[in-house]
Amino acid sequence: MPYENGGDLLVAHLKSLGIDTVFGIVSVHNLPLVEAVDRELRFVPVRHEATAVNAADAWGRARGTLGCALTSTGTGAGNAAGSLIEALAAGTSVLHITGQVESEFLGSGRGYIHETKDQLGMLSAVSVYAATVPDAASAGRILREATAAALAAPGGPASVEWPVDLQFARQTDEGGEVAVPAAPVPDQAELAAAADLLAAARRPLIWAGGGATRARAELLALVKATGAGLLTSNSGRGSVPEDHPLVIGNFATTPAVRALLADADVLVTIGTHFRSNETADYGLELPAAHVQIDVDAAALGRVYPARHALHADAAAVLPALTAAAVRADEAWSRRVTEVRTQVRAALHDSIGPQAALCDALAELLPPGAVVARDVTIPSSSWGNRLLPVHDPRGNVFPRGGGIGQGLGMGIGAALARPDEPTVVIAGDGGLAVHLGELLTLAQERPRLTLLVFNDGGYGVLRNMQDKYADRRSGVDLVTPDFGKLAEAAGLPYARIAAEDEARPVLAEALASRGPVLVEVDLHALGPMKNPFTPPVKIYTA
Repeated sequence: MPYENGGDLLVAHLKSLGIDTVFGIVSVHNLPLVEAVDRELRFVPVRHEATAVNAADAWGRARGTLGCALTSTGTGAGNAAGSLIEALAAGTSVLHITGQVESEFLGSGRGYIHETKDQLGMLSAVSVYAATVPDAASAGRILREATAAALAAPGGPASVEWPVDLQFARQTDEGGEVAVPAAPVPDQAELAAAADLLAAARRPLIWAGGGATRARAELLALVKATGAGLLTSNSGRGSVPEDHPLVIGNFATTPAVRALLADADVLVTIGTHFRSNETADYGLELPAAHVQIDVDAAALGRVYPARHALHADAAAVLPALTAAAVRADEAWSRRVTEVRTQVRAALHDSIGPQAALCDALAELLPPGAVVARDVTIPSSSWGNRLLPVHDPRGNVFPRGGGIGQGLGMGIGAALARPDEPTVVIAGDGGLAVHLGELLTLAQERPRLTLLVFNDGGYGVLRNMQDKYADRRSGVDLVTPDFGKLAEAAGLPYARIAAEDEARPVLAEALASRGPVLVEVDLHALGPMKNPFTPPVKIYTA
């Protein structure tokens, strides 16, 4: 089928995928693409290419599909690389289209405007797929290949660089399906042995990672059939709604859960990669009777040995385990529920006055609402654990641990689900990384409440230095007057400085149909009972 130019071809491809919103920055090297998207779909002009990818990433997470970002070549593509690393770490599906210099000069090294050395090599390093459009007859095929790679489990970003002269050219495309590779089939003998092991268990535990979010119904059936306690990584939160009495959640390294792991007679893990910050730098001990399920063959046995390693999609494996399952001892299930209550109560107590914000959000937000959390103390201490998650599509955060991505992700998620409130939890330091995106927020006006926890710097690192060093380095920052900043951007503003202000201020902000900036003055609110430090090694300690 002929298309007037590459932009028309891209729009047709995105429409076939159900994508109606694209994030990016216009440039001389992507002009045909941006113009077509802006004419036929919704183009959101963000202020930084990193945000374009973060927003597209979160748009896809919130909808359970693929997001799309458009950037320029050279510096623009380089700016996007950090956010592509996040999508790669999270296994989230992003189609990243970047411009490229005219094909005549590609790779010549003569300093053509926006040219960079080996851009494709850079994109290959941070994407599951990267390709250059070589001619006007190949663009459609490459777009389909990139999309299939991004959507294939375990997922990730796919990057296409498109020389600008070939974007302007008339396109010919024979069409075709997006051929997502089939999931691997488990070894039947291993599956039968795993089922036998689970059937003999009386003290079972399950650990759900991001891979479990694709098998929510099957996982819930297994939990009900076994009476097992369900641990989760941060990525697996919401795979079973966290109000379920057997869901312990993201508390694996707490003393009470370590004791459960020590007494469990089998552990089934599903699509989790046992990240260092969730296993106490791999110091967490797991049961020897370990059944591991993962679509990524490299993940099997990589961190912890697995007695039975099942290379498969969880949705295809869990029913067989459920069919063989025998109910856990009643005392074990009762202990699981008690531990669930205990670890939550201990964390709630430890965060002091911030518990008022957690409680208000839990009460006021509808189930499944998106909470996009930047890497900051409130997120790392209680947002990633205590604030309940009932749907994994609402669980948006930078899994790679990079600071400053929360607002961009929140904007993308809010535009993906415009009829629901979205909350962003950010620190003043993280927000400053992409402060310009406040203008995107003001321009697009999504239903988004931006909670800025202001402690005047990088609080996590400050706490670490106060505990382990004799002086502070680089952690105390100048912060703006957020009220005046909001006024300058045309954003409504509110402030929380006491526990009893949390609920009424948040209720009003969440009821708004547009954006609101809410500053949480941590100096006025008061400190946590114990200063939060992350679970990383300090070699001078």
